[in-house]
Amino acid sequence: MANLKLSKYGSDILRAVAQPVEEITSDIRKIAENMLRAMYDSDGVGLAAPQVGISKRIIVFDPEPLNLDSEPMALINPEIVERSGQADAEEGCLSVPDVRGEVERAASVTVEALNLDGKKVRIEATDLLARILQHEIDHINGVLFVDHLGRLKKQLIKKQLKRIEKETREDGAMGL
Repeated sequence: MANLKLSKYGSDILRAVAQPVEEITSDIRKIAENMLRAMYDSDGVGLAAPQVGISKRIIVFDPEPLNLDSEPMALINPEIVERSGQADAEEGCLSVPDVRGEVERAASVTVEALNLDGKKVRIEATDLLARILQHEIDHINGVLFVDHLGRLKKQLIKKQLKRIEKETREDGAMGL
């Protein structure tokens, strides 16, 4: 499992609600570790388990991957318990390569989850961290950032999405 492959737009797993993690085992910790590696290898700031073909409610993130003092985190079964305000910003996604768009999200969120030690954590986030958490929690709920785009932007990226979906289906048919 060391080399996780990114699931791309068109993969069924990206549209499914991920299964809760019942117990934090060494396998779950290894998945999170491999997810972090895959996230860094892809120059991302966040990654959800469905994005690497695993239907589990696990997300990893590091809002400052170039800062050596930054602490990456893994959250198990994360839930947004509070949201406030509104913020628009451009987003992209490792599972939807070369597509970007302006997405409206809550300006701040409070997330509750378990850490890899099984302890309950509560994160109050704003700015980039709030956006990352909302984006990754969307993933474990089968929602992609393109679902938040306006009708005009969706029309503009329609061909790109069809191309990615076609490549995804072809890769699946060839067993890649």
